[in-house]
Amino acid sequence: MEPGRAESGEISIGLTELIARRIDTDPELPGKAAAIVRAALEASNTSAESAGGAASPAIAGVFLNAVRVGGFRGIGPETTLDLPAGPGLTLVTGRNGSGKSSFAEAAELALTGGNRRWDGRSATWREGWRNLHRTGPVRVELEMRTDGPESGLTVTREWDTDEPLSGGVWTQRRGNGPERVFDGGAWAMPMELYRPFLSYSELGALVDGKPSELFDALHQLLGLDELIAAHERIRVRRLDLERAARTARRERQTLLAELAEVTDRRALRAGALLRDPIPAIAELEELTADTAAGPEPEALRAVLALELPSADRIEALAERISAAVAAVAGATAPEVVADLRILELLRAAYAHVVDHVRIAPPASSADPALPAGPDAERVGHDIVPCPVCGHGTLDRQWLLDTAAAIDGLSIRTPDLALARADLTGALADLRASTGNLPPELITAGENAGLDTVGLIETWAHWVGLPEAPQLDELPGRLRAVHERLCAELGFAQQRAGKELDRLDEAWAPFVPRLRVWLELTRAVTAQAAELQTTRAAEEWLKSATARVRDERLAPLAGTARWVWQTLRQQSSVELGGIHLQGNANSARRVHLEVTVDEVDGAALGVMSQGELHALGLALFLPRATVAASPFRFVVIDDPVQAMDPAKVDGLARVLATVAWERQVVVFTHDDRLAEAVRRMQIDARIIEVQRRERSVVEIRPAGDPVHRYLDDARALLRTPQLPRTIADELVATCCRSALEAASLARAKRVLLADGMDHREVQRRIDRAQSTRAMVTLAVLGPGHRIDDLNKQLAQEGRWAVEVVRDATAGAHVPIERDLAELIADTERFAEWLAQ
Repeated sequence: MEPGRAESGEISIGLTELIARRIDTDPELPGKAAAIVRAALEASNTSAESAGGAASPAIAGVFLNAVRVGGFRGIGPETTLDLPAGPGLTLVTGRNGSGKSSFAEAAELALTGGNRRWDGRSATWREGWRNLHRTGPVRVELEMRTDGPESGLTVTREWDTDEPLSGGVWTQRRGNGPERVFDGGAWAMPMELYRPFLSYSELGALVDGKPSELFDALHQLLGLDELIAAHERIRVRRLDLERAARTARRERQTLLAELAEVTDRRALRAGALLRDPIPAIAELEELTADTAAGPEPEALRAVLALELPSADRIEALAERISAAVAAVAGATAPEVVADLRILELLRAAYAHVVDHVRIAPPASSADPALPAGPDAERVGHDIVPCPVCGHGTLDRQWLLDTAAAIDGLSIRTPDLALARADLTGALADLRASTGNLPPELITAGENAGLDTVGLIETWAHWVGLPEAPQLDELPGRLRAVHERLCAELGFAQQRAGKELDRLDEAWAPFVPRLRVWLELTRAVTAQAAELQTTRAAEEWLKSATARVRDERLAPLAGTARWVWQTLRQQSSVELGGIHLQGNANSARRVHLEVTVDEVDGAALGVMSQGELHALGLALFLPRATVAASPFRFVVIDDPVQAMDPAKVDGLARVLATVAWERQVVVFTHDDRLAEAVRRMQIDARIIEVQRRERSVVEIRPAGDPVHRYLDDARALLRTPQLPRTIADELVATCCRSALEAASLARAKRVLLADGMDHREVQRRIDRAQSTRAMVTLAVLGPGHRIDDLNKQLAQEGRWAVEVVRDATAGAHVPIERDLAELIADTERFAEWLAQ
C-alpha cells in the first residue's frame, strides 16, 4: 500500500515497556507519581492475563475461496460464487435484484452471526431473509483458506424450515476433519477490530453516524487497552480520594449550618471549632467522647438528683415533736423547774470536782448522770477551790453531800427531764432531715437558666425549721413547708428534665455525625499527599496515552489521507489530520480536519453523498487492511452508487492498490466501475450475476460489453428456430451496440488521457445521441462533424465505412450482407478502436 500505511510493529509494540522507558526519561515526573503509574500498569497486565483464559485457536491469513448459498435472500436453488483465494481484485456485477448482494450478506452472516445492513431496519424487512421461491432448509457456507498446515476452513450455517434467523446450526470444519460448533469467541475480537465487511448503508454511517462508534472502532484498533485500564484505575482512585474530601467539606458545612440552630453549649463549641480553617481535631474528639459533658446538663442532672424525706417520715417526725412538746409542757411546774435547774447545776459541779480529785466519788450515788472517779495517775489534788465563789473548798466530803442532793433532786424531776430529752432528740432528727441548702439549686439557676429563686426561699425555710422559737407551732409548719417544698422541687425537676431532654435531643444526633466526620477528616488529611500524587500520575499517564495514541494513529491517518486523495478526484474538499478526542468517560468522537476551498469546519456540511461515501471508504480501508489483521480479504458492497465518474476512477485505483496484498471483492450494480477497470487496464476478475425466474441465480465470467454483444450476436445466428428476418435485425442490433460500447470506451480513454475533466467528458458523451455520433467522437474527437467520419474511416479501408453503415441500418431495415461477416468486421472495428 502507499506510504503511511500502519505496520504491525507500530500497532503491537509493548505498551508497558514503552511507558516504562518514558517514565525513566521524564525528569519532571515525581517518583511517587511514577510508582503509581507503574503499579496501575502492572495491575492491568495481571487482570488482562487473568481474563484471557484459554487461548483460542489462531486465526491468520484468511482468504475467501467460495460463498455457497441456498434459500437465502434473493438466491433460491443453491449457487456457488467461486473466488480466487489470494490477493487480487474481483468485481461481482449484476443489476439490482440479481442476487449479488445476497452473497455478500451470506458471507458476513456466516462469520459474524449478523448483518450491518439489517441493523435499524424494521422487523418485517429483517424477517424476509428466506427466499420466497424455495421452501425447506436454508444453507449458507463459506469456504476459506488460512495460514497453517490445515489451510482449508469451512464455516456453515443451516436452518430448518421453521427456525428463526437467530437459531439454526452453526459449525466449522478444518480441512477434511469433523464438523465442530463454530468458535464465535475466537472470531469476535478480530472481527470487531478489523471488520472486513462494508455495506452501502455503512458507508455514510462511518462519517455521519454516532461519533462514539468510529472512535471506539479506531481506539480499539490502536491496542491501548492496557493504558486505558491503567488510567481508569488511577482515575477511580483519584475520584475516591476527591469524593472523600468533598464529602468531608460538604458535611462540615452542613454541620455548621445545623449546629448554629442549637443553643446547647456543646453544639456552640463544636460550631466554633468547625469554623476554624484548621479545626482542633483533638478537642472535637473530647467533646464527642462524653455525651454528658458541659456545666449546663450537669447542673440539670444535679437538680434531678435532689431528694426530700417522704411524707410518712415527716408526719411521724411531726407527731413525735408534738408529743415531746406536750410532754414538756405537762411536766413543767415552777418548783420542778427550779429543782431541775439546781439538779443540772449540781451535776455540772460534781463532774468538775471528779475531774480534779484523787479519790473516786462515793459508790452509793444512784444518779447515772454522775461521772465515775478520775484516774489517780493524772489527778494531782485532794481539794478543789470552788470555781464560783473562790473561797470554799470542794473536797471528798463535798462530793458525798452533793451526790446525796443530786439523788434527792433526781427523784423529784424525772418526767420533765425525760420529756426534754425526747424533744431534744426529735429536734436533732429534724435537723438531720432538713440538712443544708443544696448548692445545686444555685448552680442550676446560674448555669442552666433554671428559675430556682422561689425554690431556694422555700428550701431556706425548710432548713431553718429546727431553730424555730415557737415549738408548739413547729409540727404544723413542718408539714406545710414539706408539702410546699415537695411541690416546688417536683416542678423544678420536671422543668429540668424537659430542658435536659431538649438539650440531649438537640446534641445527641450530632455526636455520631461528628465522629464520622472526624474519622473521614483524619483519613482525608492523611491522604492529602496521595491525592496530589495521584492527580499528577493521572495527568501524566493521560498525556502519555494521548501521545502514544497519536503516534499509532498517524500511519492509519496517513493511509486514510492517501485513499481520500486518490478518491476525491477534482473535489475541493481536503482531508488533513485525524484525531481521537475524548475518552471512555467523556464525549468521544473522531475529529476530521476537513476543509473546503481552504475554509475550515464547513466541509462535512456541504459534502455530497458521493464525497461522504468516499470519505467513509478512506476511514474503512486503513482499519480493514492493517497488517495485524488476520483477514486478508475485504468485501465491499455497492460503493459506487453515489460517486461521480471521477471518483469511480479514483476508486478503481484505490482498489487496485489494496489488491496488491489483499483479496478485494466488490459487489456493484453500477457498470462504471467495471468500465473504469477495463479502461485503465487494471488487472481484475469480473463476474456477472444474473437472476432468472424463481430465483435461479447464474454466475458467469463477465467480458467487456463489446465481446458480450458479439457473443450474443453469434448465439442468435446459431439459433435455427429464430425466423431469418428477426434474426437479421437482432444480430445487426447487437453489432451496433458493440460499436457503441467500443466507441464509448475509446472516447473516455482518449479524452481523459488528454486531460479533459470527467464531467466534460460525460457531457460530450451525452450529446452523442446516435451511433455515428458516438463513433465520430471516438475516432475524430470532440468538435468534429459526423459528415467527416466516412472520410476518416475510408483511410482505414472500405470495410470500416461499411461496418458502421450496415450495423446502423440493419437494426431498422433488412440489409444485403452476410451476418457472420458483419459480426467479424464489427469485432475487427472494435479491436482497431482499442489500439
